[in-house]
Amino acid sequence: MNENIWDNDELVKVLQNGGVAVMPTDTIYGMVGRAGDEATVNRIYEVRKRAPEKPCIILIGDQAELKNFSITLSEIQKEKLKEFWSFNKTQDETGAVSIVLDCENIALTYLHRGTNMLAFRMPASQSLRELLKKTGPLIAPSANTEKFPQSETVEDAKNYFGDAVDLYVDGGPVVAQASKVIRLHPDGSVDVLRA
Repeated sequence: MNENIWDNDELVKVLQNGGVAVMPTDTIYGMVGRAGDEATVNRIYEVRKRAPEKPCIILIGDQAELKNFSITLSEIQKEKLKEFWSFNKTQDETGAVSIVLDCENIALTYLHRGTNMLAFRMPASQSLRELLKKTGPLIAPSANTEKFPQSETVEDAKNYFGDAVDLYVDGGPVVAQASKVIRLHPDGSVDVLRA
């Protein structure tokens, strides 16, 4: 995938202003919007027809952003996150990993949907992390209507959503797998929720 697709001033502007975009993520095409903007998050649920009880994965550009979501990490969790998000290996070797952490802040119910857990992923792509540092964390469910196939091209996404989103970013065909999802407990133990 072309790393320059995320170096896009229009994309940054749309997202910073609370808009919704469809773009390739580090895994598949996603529908993205600022996680800190409740109205944007609710709009994404509505446009995607996403099940209201299902939280979305949140893309972050830096581990320090977890504190903005009332996430308190134990020392062993910090060490484990370094393992999952070190990026010393190629993305092909490690695969993308989303980490589910406890979040009991009632003000963030619009994100955790009453589960008291949030899933975060820090992408291996430096270019995508740079975008996230400009926009802030983004929720990034797959760019398809609930229970329908993932979009492999921007045209697929346009067929689903038409003009219901503010911007489409064409990264060419993307045939990839969704991330592995791991629950990371405060004692450092892990449960694989999606391999």
